[in-house]
Amino acid sequence: MILAVVVRQLSRLIATLGVIAVLAACGASKDPLLYTIAPVNGTTQSHAPKIVLLETVDIPRYLDRAQIVRSSEDYRLDLKTDDWWGEPLAAMLRRVLQQELGQRLPASVVLSETGAVSASPDATIDVDLQRLDEDASGTVVLQAQVSVLFKGAKQPVLRNFRLTAPTSAPGAAGEVAAISNAVGQFADGLTAMLAAR
Repeated sequence: MILAVVVRQLSRLIATLGVIAVLAACGASKDPLLYTIAPVNGTTQSHAPKIVLLETVDIPRYLDRAQIVRSSEDYRLDLKTDDWWGEPLAAMLRRVLQQELGQRLPASVVLSETGAVSASPDATIDVDLQRLDEDASGTVVLQAQVSVLFKGAKQPVLRNFRLTAPTSAPGAAGEVAAISNAVGQFADGLTAMLAAR
């Protein structure tokens, strides 16, 4: 009799654990999709400082996360929980901007503060990114302040940027493509600042 009760309770426990395992498997999230910003080519400039240092690329804390932020509109953050950046966003922006500036300034050497190669720069760029996400209409907004200090100058050249790029497709892939285009426009603006000296 006691054995029959123990067997029934054990059977119920095994059945309960089986149901819990099935529910856990159904609720388990899939691996996130990883995205990267792609460099965009622009018009080349031959007149620019010979050595350019991309020193600081600072991003706001709300963007400093693995998940891609879709929007910061309407007083809330809309995250893409299964769509992540493939590397920290600030490091990725620095890497992509370095590549884009190098393409646009073929007579210059563009270095990054975090790179292994160093030299005394003729111009130093600091970027304070303030926004990089979609607005209510689904257009990506890139907002930033930039400081460019030329060698021998007492004061840096300062500029505000507000650039937009429409998304061409829904979802994270469309947003990342638009972000890539906005960052390309931003590189065009930085190139113009460097070439104007």
